[in-house]
Amino acid sequence: MEDAFAMVVGVLFALSVYLLLSGSIMRLVLGIFVLSNATHLLIFVAGRLTLEEPPLIPDMMKVAEPGFANPLPQALILTAIVISFSLFAFLLVLAYRAYQTLGTVDTDEMRYAEPEQSLTSLRGRDV
Repeated sequence: MEDAFAMVVGVLFALSVYLLLSGSIMRLVLGIFVLSNATHLLIFVAGRLTLEEPPLIPDMMKVAEPGFANPLPQALILTAIVISFSLFAFLLVLAYRAYQTLGTVDTDEMRYAEPEQSLTSLRGRDV
């Protein structure tokens, strides 16, 4: 089962890289969202996936027996999901505001908002 999840993680990372390299702000935001979900799934799979018993250690033992899922990655993922959701919401608002201001979601067309460098400011520097 972990092998199938590893393949899904690989596909999600490939999809996120494809979306991050596209020229649209909305695809960039979705790429960041998919990347964060792929990372969550990677951490979750690294903590082992078992359907056996909860990770409770009996009183007479100091460590858990083999076969238990590690609860630490699951707890870390709960925090990471909240943080990535807030980042996604912020990026959506930022992209919407950029669209309102510039009138486009294409990153190449957004370059007109950057100040142009004149030739006089570049003199004396190696370009």
